Amino acid sequence: MKGGLLLKGEVLLKKVGVLLDKGGVLAQGVVLVVGLYLFLKFILPLFTAPLPANLIFLYLTLAVAGIVIFATISGESTEEFFGPIVRFLSGEGQTGSMKIVRLLVLVLFPLLVGWQTYASAVPSDMPPAESRTIHPAPPGEFVGLSNPIPNTPENVMMGKGLFAAFCSPCHGANFDGKGPAARGFDPPPANFVDPGTIAQLQESYLYWRIKKGGVGLPVEGMPWKSAMPRWELELPDEWVWKIIMGEYDGAHQKPRTWE
Repeated sequence: MKGGLLLKGEVLLKKVGVLLDKGGVLAQGVVLVVGLYLFLKFILPLFTAPLPANLIFLYLTLAVAGIVIFATISGESTEEFFGPIVRFLSGEGQTGSMKIVRLLVLVLFPLLVGWQTYASAVPSDMPPAESRTIHPAPPGEFVGLSNPIPNTPENVMMGKGLFAAFCSPCHGANFDGKGPAARGFDPPPANFVDPGTIAQLQESYLYWRIKKGGVGLPVEGMPWKSAMPRWELELPDEWVWKIIMGEYDGAHQKPRTWE
């Protein structure tokens, strides 16, 4: 049974390979872009936090740019890539069903663009979106927790090292929310140097946000959802508390207290 399924799978893959070879660079590029989109949109979120739409668009743009550069290395490959597009738009050599497909594309595409433009510009009769709470209240089990790790220079230094390894790509080496990956997120990563962020929060709040990540936000944290991972799956509690100490020290802030 399994051998038969494997054999059918191999035959199917060979047929797909033959079709891609016949389609040339253009067909291969389209399959690559579609496959990349499916991976980023549906497969990658199974292992980590979902990627923001603008970051997916950035990756697809880079992929398309790379495909175009590769396809235009020589005159022959340029013709192989752009030739089908030009012939389709001009109608050169098309007969029968292809003429109908071309006509449908040339009619439906402008209509689709016009409809999207109209839908985005026309006033909506829907109620306004619920206001987003920037710092929603944490669950009860996280309220009032205190940092059990002694605030020593060694622990603070280790916390900064853990921050550099796990947090700085988004929150920045200077704790200012300007890490190399920050531009791909909306809302952007928090700027801990800003006195309106962690200086207004208790350490227990940061402990909750680091452990639960964006998926742990309550409904009042909508409509924007943080892309922050659930670090409880990766980091032990001791490391989380040390990271918090490193964040406050590196940002030159003090945690809020109720004394």
